[in-house]
Amino acid sequence: MQISHDHLPLRRLGLAAAGSVVLLGIAAGPAAAHAEVSASDPRALAENVTLSFTSEAESDAAGIAELRVVLPQGIAPDAVTLKEAPEGWKLTATPDGYSVGGAALATGTDAEYSITVRQLPDAKSLAFKTLETYGDGKVSRWIEVPADGRKVDNPAPLLQLQPAAPGAKPIAPSPSPTPTPTPSAPAAGPSSPAPAAPAASPDAAREANAADSGSGNGVVLAIVAAVLVLGGAGAFRWTRRSRQS
Repeated sequence: MQISHDHLPLRRLGLAAAGSVVLLGIAAGPAAAHAEVSASDPRALAENVTLSFTSEAESDAAGIAELRVVLPQGIAPDAVTLKEAPEGWKLTATPDGYSVGGAALATGTDAEYSITVRQLPDAKSLAFKTLETYGDGKVSRWIEVPADGRKVDNPAPLLQLQPAAPGAKPIAPSPSPTPTPTPSAPAAGPSSPAPAAPAASPDAAREANAADSGSGNGVVLAIVAAVLVLGGAGAFRWTRRSRQS
């Protein structure tokens, strides 16, 4: 069968177009992994909101073992509690957010978990910068925040918020625990006076008075006896002299 030369350019054009599609498909490759967040109530100032996170696995050698999240401004670490997570995973508060993790998941398994936030801040959007750590130590950083509509290579999970409900107000933050005071040594002061001697009992007082009275009577008797002795001696001498004369 002879092919007309008039159809050759069209055939070549079709082959070129098909080749271009194949090349574009090869260049695009599989969709890149990413991290996402959704909310049960995506309104500013909403209370007791469940935030669900999904981090797609992108390693062919190990599974995800830990997710480290930096909370956006307006959400404190103590305002977050873990709701659901892979079996054995636990949430630990950090100075700027939290980490959730445990035994590494099976290779190729996405990490999905959810938290409960006491209240969302009054904002238009919230970015949850996330670090994914795999069992072999590899770390994926989803920490870039798009600005001015520009695309970024490693976007952080971004939650768009709707306006707050009418009458919604920020709730008071949870009080910080009051530190327990450390007992201190008592300040040095003047020495305490010695305890007063107990008062004498009535019987003891009577005995003391009797003793004092007895001692006084003894002195008087001794004086009287001395006077009598001296008087007797003088009388004896006067009598003797009278006889001699």
